Amino acid sequence: MNRRKLLSLRITTTTLLLTLLCISFAYLPAARAQRRDSPEQRTARYYETIRNRPPQLLAFLLRMPKGADLHNHLSGAIYAESYIQWAADQDLCINQTTMAFATCDQSSSQVPASWALKNGVLYRQLVDSLSMRNWQLSGQSGHDHFFDAFGKFGAVSGIQSGAMIAEAAKRAAKGRVRYLELMFTTDGGTASRIGNNVGWDGNYETTLAKLKAAGIGDVLVQSKNNLQKAEQDKDKLLNCGTAQADPGCAVTIRYIYQVSRGAALGPVYAQMVAGFTLASEPDSKVVALNLVQAEDSYFSMLNFTTQMKMLDFLHRQYPNAHITLHAGELAPGLVPPDGLSFHIRQSVMLGHADRIGHGVDIMHEDEPEDLLREMARRNIMVEICLTSNAVILGVSGKYHPLATYIEYGVPVALATDDEGVARSDITMEFMRGAEDQQLSYTQLKTMARNSLQYAFLPGPSLWLDAKKFTIAPQCANDTPAKPAPSQSCQQFLSSSEKARLQWDLEKEFGSFENRY
Repeated sequence: MNRRKLLSLRITTTTLLLTLLCISFAYLPAARAQRRDSPEQRTARYYETIRNRPPQLLAFLLRMPKGADLHNHLSGAIYAESYIQWAADQDLCINQTTMAFATCDQSSSQVPASWALKNGVLYRQLVDSLSMRNWQLSGQSGHDHFFDAFGKFGAVSGIQSGAMIAEAAKRAAKGRVRYLELMFTTDGGTASRIGNNVGWDGNYETTLAKLKAAGIGDVLVQSKNNLQKAEQDKDKLLNCGTAQADPGCAVTIRYIYQVSRGAALGPVYAQMVAGFTLASEPDSKVVALNLVQAEDSYFSMLNFTTQMKMLDFLHRQYPNAHITLHAGELAPGLVPPDGLSFHIRQSVMLGHADRIGHGVDIMHEDEPEDLLREMARRNIMVEICLTSNAVILGVSGKYHPLATYIEYGVPVALATDDEGVARSDITMEFMRGAEDQQLSYTQLKTMARNSLQYAFLPGPSLWLDAKKFTIAPQCANDTPAKPAPSQSCQQFLSSSEKARLQWDLEKEFGSFENRY
């Protein structure tokens, strides 16, 4: 090789080395900054890379800790397949005209429920009828098909409480949920029957006195006994306390007493009294009451304001009871325009709601911006049920108010509502949040934290500031990643069930985010 070519090669090599050196120096700050990023930041960056890759996104969300599910109807949480099996086990029948389970009689329209286990056509017809699977082919609206399903499995759900709680707990654990609040009529309808006998005389005080005289207080003992039996059955089914214990055994469960708002005022008021009584008891597993059933039904619309006034009166008698209310589970066309304008406001201002379920029609309320600011000021959390809102109300995507709640600083958390009927689960709600609502990882994590922050659990919160997630002073020098908290932090956690579950959630997030 001549001298000129050798010199040229040396220059080229030197230039290449200098170029690589410059690139390395240019990359070093970015690399160092990336190493300084927190596990949460690195996880959020990974999440963005899979946001538009559904299989990878699903795998990510299946592993993600989700805190609590605060809006979960126990009867609606059960999949149709379970109801069919239980109906067969109980020797019930199916009315082939209505597809409802019933006690067997001599009717020609009935066949034994066990037939469905041998007849594939009948089986799939039942699954479709008892859930939202293929509801578009039913000839009904999503709204009507959904609410009609509950009457069809009522003969089974009333006698399988323990098995139902077991199924809900098992699915919650699989979805990385550690706390459940299940809506459940714990007295089996006794309060409603007492209220039907007593009636409603238009006076809150005198009707309350009549209910007490009629034995409404006995509901407390009956509810405790019913819950004890149901939880014993649940523990047995899940092998709790044994080496083979299902992960569902570790899920903490509390109950919200259901008030059937679609009934006459007598039974509604009696159920409210029962709910307030149960939720006021020290150490009660019934932690709140809620008004359930279709918000657009005749009695629900006719008596809405009266029901809120009932809550207002009883709240003064039982000030320690928590209240969460279905409100704004409505959409244009479902009711007249005026019916969309006041339910959330009255639930907050008159009904003393600590939380709101759904809140879909918020922007149809009178002065919605003022209401949103008031909800943010009071920290009235909204239980967001995306699948339910999509299939029942047809509200999703940019038409859903979730982004508006977030914009105004109203705390929100995702929930399942009726995961069995809707054929969903908590992970699919997070999936909808990511895809349908374009939520970031940080927003999803905030919702998981919110779900425990606004749960009806005893004790102070782990968070001194629940918006910035500033930790309480007792644990300010601790991190969940440490093997054990300091003595002051441990004492604080031992004194508060809420803080303890929040601490455990942070430990789960630490392990989850370290993967990325």
